[in-house]
Amino acid sequence: MATTTRDRSEPTTLAQRLADARTRTDDLFSILRPGALLDRPIPERHRLIFYLGHLEAFDWNLVARQGHGLPAFREDFDKLFAFGIDPVDGGLPSEPASAWPAEAEVRAYCREVRDKVDACVLGAQEPRSEQDRATLVSMAIEHRLMHAETLAYLLHQLPHDRKEPRHDPAAHRVTVSPRVIAIPEGTATLGQALGAFGWDNEFDEHTVHVPAFRIEEHKVTNGRFLDFVKDGGYDARALWSDEDWAWKESHGIRRPGFWSEHDGVLSYRGMFAEVPLPLDAPVYLSHAEAAAFARWSKAALPTEAEFHRAAYGTPEGAERAYPWGDEEPGPRHGNFDFHRFDPTPVGTYPDGASAFGVAEMVGNGWEWTRTPFAPFAGFHPHPFYAGYSKDFFDGKHFVIKGASPRTAACFLRRSFRNWFQPRYPYVYATVRLVRA
Repeated sequence: MATTTRDRSEPTTLAQRLADARTRTDDLFSILRPGALLDRPIPERHRLIFYLGHLEAFDWNLVARQGHGLPAFREDFDKLFAFGIDPVDGGLPSEPASAWPAEAEVRAYCREVRDKVDACVLGAQEPRSEQDRATLVSMAIEHRLMHAETLAYLLHQLPHDRKEPRHDPAAHRVTVSPRVIAIPEGTATLGQALGAFGWDNEFDEHTVHVPAFRIEEHKVTNGRFLDFVKDGGYDARALWSDEDWAWKESHGIRRPGFWSEHDGVLSYRGMFAEVPLPLDAPVYLSHAEAAAFARWSKAALPTEAEFHRAAYGTPEGAERAYPWGDEEPGPRHGNFDFHRFDPTPVGTYPDGASAFGVAEMVGNGWEWTRTPFAPFAGFHPHPFYAGYSKDFFDGKHFVIKGASPRTAACFLRRSFRNWFQPRYPYVYATVRLVRA
């Protein structure tokens, strides 16, 4: 029997959903070998111990303190672990590992938070009158699942000897031919309808007109991007914006961040091992590199609306909940929902194609758009989490759509929007080109 919206808001169901999300993040922390919790695998981010405390501090501050009025028991930790960082123009964190509390102290805080939050979720104490328990807990769950992906790409940058190895199941290899698909003009519905659950930047639902365009059937592969590298794309000044060129030159970037080169041989930095560069898998890269590749290809990145039209539209004019239809996401539809750590060859999931035949628009890597992250008309900061979106409406972040192998299935809803800085090479994001 299908789970109803009411079923999902029942205390026992909320508690189970939260427990399932905790299992995802607990499993990631279990990958770390002793001592790695104090590593900082990405210079722009906190040390990993921050995320251990942050997941519980967020739940505590949102559900227990704000939602139910519980008094603080470690206010210093509530503040220390409250917010991450997203430095755009320098200002990288530089504090020593010794500045952080001991792991045992953080884990004790986490255990106590979980006990108190669970009691709130199960109804031991009524929420404040203006708060809705189901919304609060759903936000906590989705926030944790977002960080399950953040943790994955952070751990991806750790040296392999700092992690306990895991193994992806073997992928079915297919042969695909490059194809460009014509998408007729039509409409695309962006955003979420009022009354449904969503994050503040998803509202309000609205329809936009999308002129006709052409889009590639598949994401760009490592093999295609290698042609750009071999053709001197990283040295062609005309292909790069001023800001992107300055970033590339100052960091000495000559290939995507997930590639390595040893004695002239290219390899892919997988989560647990370096492997020969998989030429048929999607290339993961920054927006800066994606934009330069698009110029080299005499094409463009899609807009957010073009992505929606190609992914969810139909030749008849109706729109779908998912590219393949209204069926809930499953393993046959794409590489998402934590089934794998690394990408699979493009074309592996034909059952995930859109009505227009565009392949794998969700899963196997988020897709960069050329749309700056900005509010929709009617935007209001969420009263429970006012800084979630508005702090990033700065013209320095771009919308990415779709999903990666480490994206939870709940984020495959059509209205969900993700965003990143253009010169951030660590996220599981790829590129698909469009043409007029």
